[in-house]
Amino acid sequence: MNYKLLTAEGYQRLHDELDHLLRNERPEITRIVSWAASLGDRSENADYQYNKRKLRELDRRIRYLTKLFEVSKKVEYHPQQEGKVYFGAWVELENDQGETAKFRIVGDEEIYAQNDYVSLQSPMAKACLGKSIDDEVQVYTPSGKKVWYVIHIEYKQ
Repeated sequence: MNYKLLTAEGYQRLHDELDHLLRNERPEITRIVSWAASLGDRSENADYQYNKRKLRELDRRIRYLTKLFEVSKKVEYHPQQEGKVYFGAWVELENDQGETAKFRIVGDEEIYAQNDYVSLQSPMAKACLGKSIDDEVQVYTPSGKKVWYVIHIEYKQ
């Protein structure tokens, strides 16, 4: 089975989001929809239409997260990872021009709204996997081959 990998932090964040949607947001929106529906004509009731749409969006997100947890695998930090770049690592690279890049390798579901996270499927992450400090990383981009060097690896727990 193909699992979607999640860091322990990402797994917890998504789990907390699902819990919040189920326990707080959905009951509140359902209450508002019920109240707005009791006012009568729903075709011209903006409160009803807006909150009904919001309820559909919440339900869609709840279904998505529920299905995600069925096919996801939480990857915990293990001390054997130290010194090499693996899933969940914070990596800092430097090129010959002195430019640096710092990012964390995470699952596809965790990169949203995080400028310093890159997907495990990205060319940069794939090129870094298994590397140690001072190793050369070659990334092939549309503008040609880029060469970076690993200068720091960290696993924050």
